[in-house]
Amino acid sequence: MSLPEGGVFVFLRDMSETQAEVLRIFEETGALLNGHFVLRSGLHSGHFFQCARVCEHLDRVTRLAELLLEKIDTDAFDTVVAPAMGGLVIGQEVARQAGKRFLFVEKVDDKLALRRNFKIADGERILVVEDVITRGGRVREALDIIKAEGGACGGVAVLVDRSQGKTTFEVPLTSLLELSFPTYEADKLPPELAALPASKPGS
Repeated sequence: MSLPEGGVFVFLRDMSETQAEVLRIFEETGALLNGHFVLRSGLHSGHFFQCARVCEHLDRVTRLAELLLEKIDTDAFDTVVAPAMGGLVIGQEVARQAGKRFLFVEKVDDKLALRRNFKIADGERILVVEDVITRGGRVREALDIIKAEGGACGGVAVLVDRSQGKTTFEVPLTSLLELSFPTYEADKLPPELAALPASKPGS
């Protein structure tokens, strides 16, 4: 399924049954927004995933975690690490269902840090879980923290990859949904987007 650039979303490849179910969950929970948004990456877009809206419905979070875990080898990791705030709820639910330990990294002076006396053991096998990636900046920060602590990250799992397949990491990436929204640099906005007030809704 594919919609034109002016539509709400564009699939990078044909939609599977799982992708269709995930998309329905986002639609039914009001997580798909239209307007003028500044993403965490600094890029601007006319479309936004408000993943926090999904988290209002814990049965939907449970289902998303189930679907994500179907694509992951749960024997390959001991601990889930999620960047706060976006990855917190889905990361914790993935860890709960997999029977693994859960940690999160959070912002300190605008950079992610491992706090609250959380410890990562040397060689501890870790899965990073995030809600949405565009450029993957927060995931990279989390990977750097894990490496600095001596952990061994074996993969990244996200609900939505909106990077058009351009974002890669030094470890494998698993996503439930791959969507391509047009994004723009701040000085290269199309007139119809520039005419709207910009907001930073947060994921």
